[in-house]
Amino acid sequence: MRLRMPQGGPWVTLRDHLLDRIPLPSSTIDAMLGAGEFVAADGSPVPADSPFVPRSVVWVHRQLPDEPPVPFELPILYRDERIVVVDKPHFLATMPRGRHLRETVLARARVQLGLPRLAAAHRLDRLTAGVLLLTTEQRWRGPYQQLFACGQARKVYLATAPVRPDLELPTTVRVHLAKPHGQLQAAVVPGRPPNSQTRVELVAADPQTGLGRYRLTPTTGRTHQLRAHLAWLGIPLFGDPLYPDVRSVSADDFSSPLGLVAARLAFRDPIDGEERDFTSSRLPAPWQVGAQF
Repeated sequence: MRLRMPQGGPWVTLRDHLLDRIPLPSSTIDAMLGAGEFVAADGSPVPADSPFVPRSVVWVHRQLPDEPPVPFELPILYRDERIVVVDKPHFLATMPRGRHLRETVLARARVQLGLPRLAAAHRLDRLTAGVLLLTTEQRWRGPYQQLFACGQARKVYLATAPVRPDLELPTTVRVHLAKPHGQLQAAVVPGRPPNSQTRVELVAADPQTGLGRYRLTPTTGRTHQLRAHLAWLGIPLFGDPLYPDVRSVSADDFSSPLGLVAARLAFRDPIDGEERDFTSSRLPAPWQVGAQF
């Protein structure tokens, strides 16, 4: 783990800063310094009495928490010198963060493909499956990330949710979504200008279960946008543990995948101008028949 020092502060020694920055007991920090676990860029141990140097960098091995292995493969849909496209399974986070570190698309794909500089051009929720675009080197990251930042990537999702006979479809949801830091759910804020938009179409229905398969076409990419939009319409996604109500699910429970798949991703390649179009082989639970786009 790379620790870059801030440009300034009240600290006299590196130890002072580490005590404020790292949520570990002072005895643990002192033991790590004494054992030479904090090192400089050349790998040499940083002495315990080192002064605090603004904007300097030290490295330390992070103790990783235990993670239940996600028992699903990570298929590669496409690979060239600039990009890798994967068909992400449910329950696998896109990138290391929080308690999900090893069991992430990036950690797995870097090892699987031998590409240590692999990075995500965009992100899918851990519970969402489907097409995910990665870049092979830092020099390609910016152009492909801009596709998503500027709304130039065309995305289609398939979803499973209840059918409401009184809901007139197709419809386009345009609302203001807010997700304050630390809050699990995104919420619709009435009276504020819309900052999210999704086209919602019902493409198939099962009268026996009351469930429908929906095609969702977002033109914005707010956090939890599709999940929050469907919950706001009164048709929450099948298997959603957050909407409309938060319910606890064990970290090793993979029995109820979310009914949401990033089914298609299309864009004009920002480097060579080629039209790219990728499709997931997955379907939102509990459907078991082929999808039609």
